Amino acid sequence: MFRVILVDDEMYTRKGLMKLIDWEACGFQVVGEADNGEDALELIKDIQPELVITDIRMPVLDGLELIRRVTEEGIADPMFIILSGYDDFNYAQKALRYGVHDFILKPVDEIEFAATLQILREKLTSDRANRDLENNLLTGAMIEALILDHPDDAFLAEWEDRLMLKEVKGLYYMFAEMNDTHLSSEVGTSLSLSGFKETLQRTLQQITGGGQPFYLHEHRSRIGFIVPDSIIEIFQGEVRAFAETLLQHLKKETELRIFLYAGCKVECLADIRDSYRSAKEVLQYKYMHDDTGIVIHEGTLPTLQYISLDDGVYKQLVEQIEEMAFDKLDHTIKMMFANFRDKCYAPEAVKMNIHQCVMIIVKTMNEMGGDEQEISTLDKLLNWNDLNLSLSELRNVFAVFAEESGQYIAELRKKKHSGDIQKIRAYIESHYQENISLKSIAAQFYVNPVYLGQLFKKTYGVYFNDFLQQLRMNEAKRLLRQTDLRIYEVSERIGFGNSDYFVTKFEKMEGMTPSEYRNSLNKGGVHEDK
Repeated sequence: MFRVILVDDEMYTRKGLMKLIDWEACGFQVVGEADNGEDALELIKDIQPELVITDIRMPVLDGLELIRRVTEEGIADPMFIILSGYDDFNYAQKALRYGVHDFILKPVDEIEFAATLQILREKLTSDRANRDLENNLLTGAMIEALILDHPDDAFLAEWEDRLMLKEVKGLYYMFAEMNDTHLSSEVGTSLSLSGFKETLQRTLQQITGGGQPFYLHEHRSRIGFIVPDSIIEIFQGEVRAFAETLLQHLKKETELRIFLYAGCKVECLADIRDSYRSAKEVLQYKYMHDDTGIVIHEGTLPTLQYISLDDGVYKQLVEQIEEMAFDKLDHTIKMMFANFRDKCYAPEAVKMNIHQCVMIIVKTMNEMGGDEQEISTLDKLLNWNDLNLSLSELRNVFAVFAEESGQYIAELRKKKHSGDIQKIRAYIESHYQENISLKSIAAQFYVNPVYLGQLFKKTYGVYFNDFLQQLRMNEAKRLLRQTDLRIYEVSERIGFGNSDYFVTKFEKMEGMTPSEYRNSLNKGGVHEDK
């Protein structure tokens, strides 16, 4: 809403305007009123409205003089709409040189006035957008000049004045960073970096009382800003107390995980690049402070680690994923990420180790004939560094990936074994005449014989030996029906080395010996009672 002040010595005119117009629908809010130009001048100084609607003829200070003083003295920069009667029209035209937006004749026409306000709102909105863009460009150039170049004294003096930093005794450069934003986007809500910047600006003004200007600058995925020690003094002189208060308010406003990074203290604006560089340095210590979300450059920083995990950890992870031992897997992942935090792993080292784990798991999938693109969480895990993830959320993403991979590998194993058992059956049906056994076939297909026996029974509902014996007996009966081979020859043909053993097995399965079976065929066929 744009703020409006009504100025008219007739109370009924002011109250009538407030009731006549739907100010909110037109994009405005009446924030003050005055019955003379002098009181109006003070209101304008205090409120800094975007619009002033004033009568021409008023006591003490008339409307034209009010406009002149506000404009020439630089008291504020509002738009003006003049209310006038027919007799005042020529007089009101003198205000043109002060940039008056419009003239409204009394009595006020509701439709005409609302249309004027709509046009003015569009202009004010456009002006505000252009002004914000200009300020952002100017601020960006200023910040970059301070942190990258060596600005001259005139430049420093100008910005010390703009930022109200001439009397300060210390400055800090800070970053604010949104984390885990994918969580909000997954439920249909999101906050852009520019939206976060606006929220940060508003929150800084809110917690500091609004007396200190803050110039914010976008650094890729973060927002940078300068904090004078005069602000820190409000928070018991503690940077951490300031950061905790800011973080608390930002979390409430955004419902996001926010991290704050503070550089070292410097004495003046000319040295702010040192604070900026140290703020960048503590970005590398983010995962050590995952519990608080606040990282401050203070004292001697611990040495960052750029090392690989022990090979045993990778092996253990893959085994637990393949075995779907998810309770053990969860414990291993928690220990791995605690190691990242406690041993001060640099973000790049964390990235390297996670990618190593992913590549080993993907290799396992590929060796089993799988496609890693079937894993829905793979892209997120490969590109997590672009998402600004907290360590705890990165662990969650990795855990989901690991569990999903375990389930996918189990499906691949099931399909593979399903295909293998069919190949094994086909092999048996083609080689049952030979001296084969469960053990020899398991060795042929590189499968544990006990596991093969269980899989065969589960797949076909019959034990391997029974299946093999039935194949051989069916072939024996065919040979007895269709050939004149002797019994021992039939036995050899179907894989029995001992003809007596064959006769015993045949009689047990068919209820008669091979000779009785052949003789029954010559006598008119095998009877049911046999």
